Amino acid sequence: MEIKLHTIPIHELCNGYNNSDEEGVIGYNGTLNIRPKYQREFVYKDEQRNAVINTIRKNYPLNVMYWVKNEDGTFEVLDGQQRSISICEYVKGMFSIDHKLFNNLTSDEKEQILNYELMVYFCEGNDSEKLAWFEIVNIAGAVLTKQELRNAVYTGSWLSDAKHQFSKTSCAATKIAGPYLLGTAIRQEYLETVISWISGGNIESYMSKNQHEPNANELWLYFKSVIDWVEVIFPKYRKEMRGLPWGILYNEFKNQKFDSKKLEEDIAKLMQDDDVTNKKGIYTYVLTREEKHLNIRAFSENMKREAYERQKGICASCNKHFEYSGMEGDHTDPWHSGGKTNAENCQMLCKSCNRRKAGK
Repeated sequence: MEIKLHTIPIHELCNGYNNSDEEGVIGYNGTLNIRPKYQREFVYKDEQRNAVINTIRKNYPLNVMYWVKNEDGTFEVLDGQQRSISICEYVKGMFSIDHKLFNNLTSDEKEQILNYELMVYFCEGNDSEKLAWFEIVNIAGAVLTKQELRNAVYTGSWLSDAKHQFSKTSCAATKIAGPYLLGTAIRQEYLETVISWISGGNIESYMSKNQHEPNANELWLYFKSVIDWVEVIFPKYRKEMRGLPWGILYNEFKNQKFDSKKLEEDIAKLMQDDDVTNKKGIYTYVLTREEKHLNIRAFSENMKREAYERQKGICASCNKHFEYSGMEGDHTDPWHSGGKTNAENCQMLCKSCNRRKAGK
């Protein structure tokens, strides 16, 4: 790959700047693609964005940027997208600093910013060299998420459509399922989650298979099916529903019949049960009926010691004597039958008997 250093004044970078869903993010008189398909969304927070502008206003050096030069003479930002957008949007009056827009500055302040020279490396090479260099130069910047790196590898028509649905601040996925998903759309966390669901965790394989598909309709329809299923099975929303593996549960239980009213009654009762320490696990439990998802409150050491002395060290199941360290607390009346985690309902079993009982 050939690399040459150039200086680009800010007024040239901002010339022809446009940021739209339809045309992408363009600058440098329409010849610079500021956000190529393999790049992340704009993720700078206000303080990071403002720091870029203040660095320029103080005439301090800004970190070097990297542009890829294409065969047709156009360019793509390899590293520096966040800084470039921050600069262009400030000059275009999209935000203010210290309550001053760019147009509120004095003539000499404007001129100083517009003539500030950015240090930019022009890089020329093939696609594989571009992507390899992209990963290298980003090591020193904001750490890329795994999904952002996958996007760099599997760029294409499928990914462009998938990002449109799952990776924008106000994307369709956010509007219908924001309360159910962890993370943010712009850091590719929604996209990663849904691909993981539909692929059973084989994200790279799924993206490779679909890379050159014309659209991501299959992924979008699957996602809508998951959310529709959740809202039918669990019509009452609670904050504990956020971040659960809904796609995995949908894959396993979508063809089973459930009584939503009965499920809601069970959930409401479990939410009030002090013995249930993992409230988020209630939703998985009412589908699977596996108590491990609830993290049932354990007996305290005092409760177990009291039961041990009361039983004189005799296992309540096999009637053999054990040292305290060889025994475990168990519900005399099972928790699922209404038994509470208290001293009156505690019995001591040897480890073998307790494991055998738990496995039934």
